[in-house]
Amino acid sequence: RALVVSGQNNHNWPVSHVALQEILDRSGLFHTDVALTPAAGEDMNLFRPSFSDYDAVIMDYNGDNWPEPTRNAFLEYVKGGGGLVIYHAADNAFTDWEEFNRMIALGGWGGRDEKAGPYCFLEDGEITLDYTPGPGGNHGLQREYNMHCRNNMHPITKGLPDNWLHGRDELYDSMRGPANIGTLLYSAKSDAATGGSGREEPLVFTVDYGDARIFHIMIGHAGDSLEENPAMQCAGFQTLLLRGTEWAATGNVTQEVPSDFPTPDSVSLRENYGK
Repeated sequence: RALVVSGQNNHNWPVSHVALQEILDRSGLFHTDVALTPAAGEDMNLFRPSFSDYDAVIMDYNGDNWPEPTRNAFLEYVKGGGGLVIYHAADNAFTDWEEFNRMIALGGWGGRDEKAGPYCFLEDGEITLDYTPGPGGNHGLQREYNMHCRNNMHPITKGLPDNWLHGRDELYDSMRGPANIGTLLYSAKSDAATGGSGREEPLVFTVDYGDARIFHIMIGHAGDSLEENPAMQCAGFQTLLLRGTEWAATGNVTQEVPSDFPTPDSVSLRENYGK
């Protein structure tokens, strides 16, 4: 059982949460529920999802703070070994919540700066931490870009190509935080010519956080509609989301590599949200 948490976001959550649920349910691996918060500024006290009923919680949320009982229930779920998926702009949320910042390892925007932790990027293929003061979070123009595998032995990435072309998407850069990355799975080069950092940026990874299985996927920016949504229609994104969610829920991945997975030179888009 999976739970998508959404309802507020600086991104197009009415599209993203529907796409996430469809990808998960159409795989045949999950039964997915959705928990939507009240709108921004409305009373949040009745928002009390039963996180413990689920094998994986997918965060598609960036908005008002949750009430303390909801935070405590979420923290208890994750610390108790729950499966957690941090999707795209969910790593912009809850800047002042120290435990959440450890759950995501890296975040951006929302006033994040050097107090949140160092910048984290790759240099000569190795994770590099930079404690220079400055704001966290940036991305250049949306574009297609190549994803570079950094560990092909992890259950999530085993059998997937080392290099493939992702559909048009944002590419987060200059993210910062405690940087407690467990296993870095994929990175990509942020193009300075299109407003990026010019560095190789970590985009898909697991997080080292106690007994929890946490999968953080920064790609997958929601488009204007379900029909015009290349980042989420990308077969590569959908495959990683499904594999990462299954791993978060069970610790294993049972899925075969789909025949329509992107190649280094060719994007593969699905008209719907399932193979």
